[in-house]
Amino acid sequence: MLKQRLQHKLLQKLSPQQIQMIKLLEIPAMQLEQRIKKELEENPILEEGADDAEFEINGQEEEEEVKSEEAGNDEDEFSLEDYMEDDDIPNYKLATNNYSDDDKRPEIPLSSSSSFHTHLESQLGLRSLTEKQELLAQYILGNMDDDGYLRRKLEAIADDLAFTQNIDTTEQELYDVLQIVQDFDPPGVGARNLQECLLLQIDRKNLATPSVANARVMIKNHFDEFTRKHYDKIIRRMNISEEELKNAIDEILKLNPRPGSSFSDTSQHSTQHIVPDFILDVKDGELVLSLNSHNVPELRINRTYSEMLESYARKKEKRSKEDKDTISFVKQKLDSAKWFIDAIIQRQHTLLLTMNAIIDYQREYFQEGDEKKLRPMILKNIAEKTGLDISTVSRVANSKYIQTHFGIFPLKYFFSEGLQNESGEEVSTREIKNILAGCINKEDKRKPLTDEKLVEILKKEGYNIARRTVAKYREQLNIPVARLRKEL
Repeated sequence: MLKQRLQHKLLQKLSPQQIQMIKLLEIPAMQLEQRIKKELEENPILEEGADDAEFEINGQEEEEEVKSEEAGNDEDEFSLEDYMEDDDIPNYKLATNNYSDDDKRPEIPLSSSSSFHTHLESQLGLRSLTEKQELLAQYILGNMDDDGYLRRKLEAIADDLAFTQNIDTTEQELYDVLQIVQDFDPPGVGARNLQECLLLQIDRKNLATPSVANARVMIKNHFDEFTRKHYDKIIRRMNISEEELKNAIDEILKLNPRPGSSFSDTSQHSTQHIVPDFILDVKDGELVLSLNSHNVPELRINRTYSEMLESYARKKEKRSKEDKDTISFVKQKLDSAKWFIDAIIQRQHTLLLTMNAIIDYQREYFQEGDEKKLRPMILKNIAEKTGLDISTVSRVANSKYIQTHFGIFPLKYFFSEGLQNESGEEVSTREIKNILAGCINKEDKRKPLTDEKLVEILKKEGYNIARRTVAKYREQLNIPVARLRKEL
């Protein structure tokens, strides 16, 4: 038996303009410049620069004539007053030179060094390889990640070569070529796991040196115990002294667990540097906030196209199809240009509104930069203060930085939850994390503090916190458990 049911669902769909507005709000200052350049390239009506000679309707008599002429046309045709009202386009200019006078940062030169994979490929030409070996080597290099590891199994690579390249090979043949690649610089490249990576590096050292020889035995035969810091087991099984163990560990610590990082890190450092979105100055004891729009151009409507609209609007004769198509194109681009400038202005307003609320909430901190003055603050606090949605505050805080007189900080740095101490005072979880980090920094590395011991220390400081909470904060600080912090 068929049944019919009528259901009502309330769906909220975002318009393309709203989606673009959200994206504009999320991107930091550095990406905003690129986004504006992209819009300038795609929309001929939008142009860069300031212009005092803004276009406007010249005289009431001319305006009435235009309106009269337009009234006689079809309703779906172009209406000039929709786009050229006195309080509309003449104000569509965007001044963005509101950065600090002291904001002068030299440009960071880009590195001209070759990429990691290019460096490896250049070494292929130095080896005597058959045509097939060179193809296999190229394929192996293409499967290596930026850290220098070959994460895929040779069996899977052999299958890929057979299906995609019609190259018949075996695991052994691939392994022979891999060994050639593993002899490339930097040492350790081509490894399939951390143990193999360290072995490849230690094998290039002088194995006649006792500390190097012990290090190799430890990596090859006792790697699991080494990673778990079970040093007593290693001493017994290798029959060495504690001093010999320490010397061997020192040799291992000199090795690079990510051989490709020396290339990728340099590249990232040269092309990605922090550009603050906000600049906070102290003038006569007052905090003065400004947006950093150092490289953001002023935007305006292109005068040539505005004059074109005026010309078409004043035409007395019937417009041709070409005229209508042209007007439709210009209307579309004009709408897009006006919306984009509006969106940039709205972005600036929202950013300043949010950052000013954060500064007001954390005023004591921003005056001196004393971390102890940071109040517990969550997204909801700023949302209530600004009247913005929590998701909007989150988008502003994400990937944005502020330059202060005591350093550059990500906006996320100022947000933290709160707890009460024994005196009933609300304190930031950041303060508790700082105490944890301080305790661990001062601990005896031969007998690191367990989470239970850290709970006891915090209780003495007036913070009654459960062990699982201490473990959570420790993990958020990227501090390993006590056993893995043990040193000789």
